[in-house]
Amino acid sequence: GGDDEEAGPSTPSTTVPGVPPPPPHTGFPLTGLPIDDGARAARPAVVVKVSNADGSRAGFQARPQAGINAADVVVEELTEGSVTRLACVFHSIDADPVGPVRSFRTTDLDLVAALGRPLLSYSGANGPFLERLRAADRVVDLGFEVAGGAYRRTGDRAAPENLLTSTVALYAAAAGQGIPPPPWFPYRADPAAAPGTGARPAAGVGIVFGDGPGSAPVDYAWDPALGGWARSQKGTPYLDEAGALVAPPNVVVQFVDYRDTGITDSSGASVPEAILVGEGTAWVLTAGQVVEGRWVKPDPFVPTAFLAPDGTGIGFTRGRTWLALAPPGSGALR
Repeated sequence: GGDDEEAGPSTPSTTVPGVPPPPPHTGFPLTGLPIDDGARAARPAVVVKVSNADGSRAGFQARPQAGINAADVVVEELTEGSVTRLACVFHSIDADPVGPVRSFRTTDLDLVAALGRPLLSYSGANGPFLERLRAADRVVDLGFEVAGGAYRRTGDRAAPENLLTSTVALYAAAAGQGIPPPPWFPYRADPAAAPGTGARPAAGVGIVFGDGPGSAPVDYAWDPALGGWARSQKGTPYLDEAGALVAPPNVVVQFVDYRDTGITDSSGASVPEAILVGEGTAWVLTAGQVVEGRWVKPDPFVPTAFLAPDGTGIGFTRGRTWLALAPPGSGALR
């Protein structure tokens, strides 16, 4: 079918009809930063599903996660019970360890399609979700059941929040499979230039993904000294396992609808799936400013375009991007 053709060695088109293509850039495709290693630039991306459980008991606490500050792009997606999960996309930098690794969700299918043919690391999935993953054939499947040698359990975390991997082990397990990603974002040639039409100063943004038992409100606050948006969650600074604060130069709040997959977890909570093809409202926060615009994605295999109110592109800051797939009405700028 069409998926098999898209998965071949040819690079899918990254243009959106009626939208100006992003200006070419010579840096790493997911950060725009200068390429310091041609072999890394030519390799596929690795997507690792990382837990963001933030509960009061040990088996439901993922923080502080390992390796998350090395990811070029991190996509935060809603799962059951208002808990979120991170799809950490590694490409320009390696990380060891990364985790805790958790399960695949069907939201990931239309996310990974626009990454060429990435490697996918996850702890497992229920039967129907695995069937959809394998039928779609959009990734090099390096799940725990397929590539167990790329994973290890750590003794200082409670199960199931104790499974770790590394990008080095995953690339070794892939044995040369995969296709590198296309550029995802356009970057400002002049860092001092306005990011886009209608840009205005912003102090930050808060996101509450839901009111379920696993809800963990997220906040990003502009920090000029860091040149990034300092993340906190449930009122505490969001640090990685090494003690470094998460403060990416770019934060995107992409408002998306979620559908019910018809699957429930062990507690009976329904598992949602984000609708990523279409268009909607998006806030792009960069360089201490926000552009309140929209997102457009006509096809799973095309990177999402983020546009200013007049339809022109938004220029990101070179560096890492954290992207929230937020339900409508869940965000508040300040």
